[in-house]
Amino acid sequence: MLKVGLTGGIGAGKSEVSRLLVECGAVLIDADRIAREVVAPGTPGLAAVVEAFGPDVLTADGSLDRPRLGSLVFADSGKLAVLNSIVHPLVGARSRELEEAAAEDAVVVHDVPLLTENGLAPLYDLVIVVDASPATQLDRLLRLRGMTEEDARARMAAQATREKRLEIADVVIDNDVPLERLERRVREVWAELVRRAHAPRRAHREQGTQE
Repeated sequence: MLKVGLTGGIGAGKSEVSRLLVECGAVLIDADRIAREVVAPGTPGLAAVVEAFGPDVLTADGSLDRPRLGSLVFADSGKLAVLNSIVHPLVGARSRELEEAAAEDAVVVHDVPLLTENGLAPLYDLVIVVDASPATQLDRLLRLRGMTEEDARARMAAQATREKRLEIADVVIDNDVPLERLERRVREVWAELVRRAHAPRRAHREQGTQE
C-alpha cells in the first residue's frame, strides 16, 4: 500500500485532482467528507460542536449550519483551534478505519485540506500539493462558490501560505492550467504512484522529489 497525502489551498482545485486520481484507480479517503459525517445530526461530534459554539450553529432541522459556523471560526484563530480540536481526532479515527479496509497493493490518497497546518506530512509515504496562485484561488472562491471577498480572503488567510505548502511537497501539480493539461499531469503522477506502490516500502519517501 502506498499512502499519499493530497493537499492544497482552498480554491486550488484539489477536489478536481482527487476526482481524476480516483478515475485512475486510487482509493480516496476524503477528510472533508468525513468531517461532515462526524458532525452529522445525532453524532457525538455535533453535540461537542454545539456545546462549544452554542445552538446558533444549528439549522432549523438540527443539522450543522456550516456557513454560520464558518463565519465564526475563520475570522478567529482561537475559535478555529477549538473546532479543529473537536473534529480532527474524529476524522483521524475514521480515516484509519477506511485505510485499513483498502487492499494491500492499493494507492490510498488522503485528501487533507489542512495537512500542512497540522504537520501531517510524516504520516504519508508521499505528499502531493495542488498549487494555484492566490489570485486564482480568490477568483474560484468568488465565481464558483459564491463567497464574498471578505469571507474568501479570511478562509485563505486561515490556511498555511503557498510557500509553506510547497515546502512539504514531494510532488507538485500546477492547477493554474487548462483542464486538458491538468488531466495529463495527473496521469503522469498516477504512473509514478503506481511505480512507487510496487517499490520496497523503505524507498517510498526516499524517492520523493519536487517533481
